[in-house]
Amino acid sequence: MRKDLAVATVPPLPGIVSRRVATPRLTVHALLSGPEDGVPVLFVHGNASSSTFWEETMLALPPDYRAVAPDLRGYGDTDDEPIDATRGVDDWVEDLLALKQALGIGRYHAVGHSLGGSVLWGLLAADGDHVMSATLVAPGSPYGFGGTRGLNGEPCFPDFAGSGAGSVNPDFAARMAAGDRGDEEGVSPRSVMNTYYWKPPFRAAREEALLSGVLSEKVGPRRYPGDYVRSDNWPFVAPGEWGPANAISAKYVGNEVERLLALPLKPRVLWVRGADDQIVSDESLFDFGTLGKLGVVPGWPGEAVFPPQPMVGQTRQVLERYREAGGAYEELVFEGVGHTPYLERPAEFMAAFVAHLEGRR
Repeated sequence: MRKDLAVATVPPLPGIVSRRVATPRLTVHALLSGPEDGVPVLFVHGNASSSTFWEETMLALPPDYRAVAPDLRGYGDTDDEPIDATRGVDDWVEDLLALKQALGIGRYHAVGHSLGGSVLWGLLAADGDHVMSATLVAPGSPYGFGGTRGLNGEPCFPDFAGSGAGSVNPDFAARMAAGDRGDEEGVSPRSVMNTYYWKPPFRAAREEALLSGVLSEKVGPRRYPGDYVRSDNWPFVAPGEWGPANAISAKYVGNEVERLLALPLKPRVLWVRGADDQIVSDESLFDFGTLGKLGVVPGWPGEAVFPPQPMVGQTRQVLERYREAGGAYEELVFEGVGHTPYLERPAEFMAAFVAHLEGRR
């Protein structure tokens, strides 16, 4: 047996290999399928998730593709190293580039879901010349998650209050750290997954495996969700310097946009989202602007000061600029679908995805 083969926290499906890949930065756990000489497809998972969320999609690829789905730093079975949020998504981007080099990957297709889509903005900006196509599935806004208004990502406050680790429910993080597999409505990781990751009444066939993937995220002040500082601005919390929730704050991301637009070779982009997504939307239920407007969080200063972040509108505006700069993109919306179209409508997703990989759409 090869020494780099690994026993994953979540046993993979038949046809998928679990492997630990040593890089100069850290040892990355990755799931792999397909022939070693196949066309590489890099799958990047979302927050409170892991590589196991991609397994069915990996196995549904045509036989001439090689799927590579790593656990990001801070997630799954990859080395437990902290995330320096002041670098935005660059810790993850540089980890992926190191993994790519270790596996001998040249040109490749890239796919990112949710936070993985946020990472993809940075990966495209850094390595777009080597990306044959990009697929963004319910991606975070290019201007970060929370604390911005308008289509250009203007911060609501100079200290970016309302974004970062302080926006995460501490009870949810504590339950993740405790490995809570219960189904208490509204607060347990299982309930959050089944309420927000997809549109009820959908339930995933591999619910227990996916829940294990959720619970594999590392929790702590330098892990998930990270640290935060007090703010004089509503909702009185601002980003700290560590962890994934801070890394996707507008305080630290957004510079990728101009680099993306300046790419001399622009990969084709497929943007896939669910019409009923409650996590990434123009009125996200995970955004303080929406929660304030709904009266869930008291003291909301109003629409003029802190509106719901137009996450979808911001993404569309950036991709329109991408098109004007010589790139190409398609927006595909699945009606009746939540935050995870590739699990909720796998056949429809795969038809569009494979056509995109093969340049047929």
